[in-house]
Amino acid sequence: MPVPPDVMRLLLLIPMAIFIVYYDVRYRRIPNVLVLSLLIGGLTLNICFGGFSGALTSLEGFALAFLPMFLIHMFGAMGAGDVKLFAAVGSVIGVSMVPMTFVVVVMLGAVLAVYTMLRSGTMFSTLHGVLRIFVGIMPGWEMPRFAIPPDRKHTIPYGVAIMVGSLIATAVFQV
Repeated sequence: MPVPPDVMRLLLLIPMAIFIVYYDVRYRRIPNVLVLSLLIGGLTLNICFGGFSGALTSLEGFALAFLPMFLIHMFGAMGAGDVKLFAAVGSVIGVSMVPMTFVVVVMLGAVLAVYTMLRSGTMFSTLHGVLRIFVGIMPGWEMPRFAIPPDRKHTIPYGVAIMVGSLIATAVFQV
């Protein structure tokens, strides 16, 4: 009895999530070798199950996942590793799952952000920064650029939200 593609996606995502969450929480870095492995695994999986169409779905998922995260990165609100990671996840889940997964990831990221603000006591300064981003979007205003805080307890290990959100979205919307 062959294993369905959705189950194979979970079998790829679960062990990668364990490693990526560990590295992101412990070191606040996501090793490129893990991201590249996830990307190659996603492409391989989709090619095996869908041929040329699967490859196209995987590459479109990569591109669609990359774009919104890169825009957030341009504001300085997200690291480059998180951008690459979500793009690699997009190659695994395919283009049709990226929007739903993005919503789940953003919701989990918001929960992590609130937890981080409360734990570090930076509620006011963080909300002020968010307001500056929204004002910076308006015509005639300068977009703010945020520096990485020297104390890592003020940063969010967004790889956690990306991987856990991807697992939730895949389990709920595909399986």
